[in-house]
Amino acid sequence: MHEVGIMETTIAAVLSEARGHDASRVHNIVLRVGALSGVEPDALRLAFDAAVKGTPADGAGLEIESVPARGRCPDCDLEFDVESDFIFTCPKCGRISGELVQGRELELTRIVMS
Repeated sequence: MHEVGIMETTIAAVLSEARGHDASRVHNIVLRVGALSGVEPDALRLAFDAAVKGTPADGAGLEIESVPARGRCPDCDLEFDVESDFIFTCPKCGRISGELVQGRELELTRIVMS
């Protein structure tokens, strides 16, 4: 379960930011997770509970914002929802493409601390 390593790295970054801002407590953490990132949100939540134990983030909330996958057609420039991160077809012109404009994100977007 690679989510454990991802969460350990995330919590280390959060705690580093907290120290850098002289914060003694982390109250909330917000992550953006793309539908095609290969990361399972439920597994992240489980890993989060273990990773924050005994740290200034113990008891903090975790919000996970889901980012849907969207492709872009190189011919007609249309952006559209996609189900696969491999090859998909533009619903407007039928061009086969593989260009994703979103959906692979894994970002730490906000930390609430005091």
